[in-house]
Amino acid sequence: MHIDRCYCFQRTFAELKSVAARTGAGSVEELQRHVRFGHRCRLCLPYVRRMLRTGQTVFHEIIREQSTS
Repeated sequence: MHIDRCYCFQRTFAELKSVAARTGAGSVEELQRHVRFGHRCRLCLPYVRRMLRTGQTVFHEIIREQSTS
């Protein structure tokens, strides 16, 4: 399994990480003020939260909202 983007809007997590770094966005909500993602199926949101926390941009496991690692 290779998860690396918001599929609804085709935004890679690497792209979102770059926008977060450039704008100082530290949460999904702050990042959504600068780039469109996560408004349809919302399955990418746990990945984006982890990306913001850890810097990881490619995932190989399913992350659910309640996951904390």
